[in-house]
Amino acid sequence: MAKSFSKIQEAVANLDQVRELLRSGKNGNLVPVVIPRDRRGYRPLFWLALGIYFFMAAIVGIITSANAWAIPSMMAALVFFGMTFMSILVGNRLIVEIEEGTKGVLSRWGKIVAEMSPGRHYIWKPWEKVEYVVDTSTEIPYTAPVLSSPTQENVPLKSIEFFLKFRINKPVLFVRNIGASNFDIVLSSAVQDAIRQRSRTIRTADAYNLRGSDVGDMQDFLNQAMKQYGVEITGANIPDVQLPEQYQNNLATKERVAKERDSYEKEWDLVRKRRKDALELQIEQAKKERDAKLVAVREAVNRARQDVALMLQEKEAEAEKIRLNIEAKGKAELKSAENQARALQRLGEAYKDNQAVLQYELEMERLAVAEELIRQAPRPMVVKTPSDGGGNSSPLTTLMLAQMLPNIINKNNE
Repeated sequence: MAKSFSKIQEAVANLDQVRELLRSGKNGNLVPVVIPRDRRGYRPLFWLALGIYFFMAAIVGIITSANAWAIPSMMAALVFFGMTFMSILVGNRLIVEIEEGTKGVLSRWGKIVAEMSPGRHYIWKPWEKVEYVVDTSTEIPYTAPVLSSPTQENVPLKSIEFFLKFRINKPVLFVRNIGASNFDIVLSSAVQDAIRQRSRTIRTADAYNLRGSDVGDMQDFLNQAMKQYGVEITGANIPDVQLPEQYQNNLATKERVAKERDSYEKEWDLVRKRRKDALELQIEQAKKERDAKLVAVREAVNRARQDVALMLQEKEAEAEKIRLNIEAKGKAELKSAENQARALQRLGEAYKDNQAVLQYELEMERLAVAEELIRQAPRPMVVKTPSDGGGNSSPLTTLMLAQMLPNIINKNNE
């Protein structure tokens, strides 16, 4: 392909060139890691060693009272101490500035020991130095080509362009385990594996659907692979897919046939539209005829309703007349019945009055009969006994009374 794809590498430069390399790269390549040059060297240590040597010589001269040797030795020691101090300060060899958005990796005797946060750092010990400066805040864009990626039908795609962005979260882990140059090889291999796994799941005819498709699963796969190097994939996309030339020719033929089919379909749509318009015109005419017939039917229905309403009115008038006749006849019969009831009531009242008279006459007759019975009733006979205070009675009197009483009683009963 004519496009140039990304390449990751490390660069060696002075600390004042770190920012430019991390932002712009080097020779068109990405530079996420810069190895700064150590400008200090061991010259200050050499001057410091000479100063200590002459200082000790001066001390020995003073102890042994050799003033002729002690004074020049002390002056030489002071000169060498001054040269050590000047070489350190003038050369700015103690101060290391780490840019914002980057982190430094500190080593001691060549062994990586710690991370250095952004800012100014003073490194006093000559056996300590900044081994690497790593960009940890920028999302670095990376474009990787994948060649001859087979599809589901085992048709190799010409190329697939894969674009991603990554960020180095753990610089110590990154520089210790892989480094920038090796990371380029590992990342490119991981991208090709992910792309080939995806292309195996699609048909060749749908290969163009890879462009702009969701690659979240591929991003997860790459993050899993890059996690051990302290790298995070923050975004991914497939911007371009190239099919094989023969398949592209077949696809062009297919597109031409599709265009011709579209042309025929458009022509047929035009014919169908004309026929549809004609049918719609006929339908409109039929609707108008139907509406006219509906109007006639409605008029007939209205006339029939009027006739029915008139007939109902006549029937209602006749029924009202019959009802009035029945009511008049009923009222006359009711009046007659009421008059007859009143006559019967009066007759009953008169009969009631006659019954009282008859009851009176009957009572009078009863009184007369009772009087007659009383008159014919036998008179009582009072027989006094000795117990009634009548004195003593003889047995003969008692015997005679006993023989006469039955005859008196029977006579009274007759």
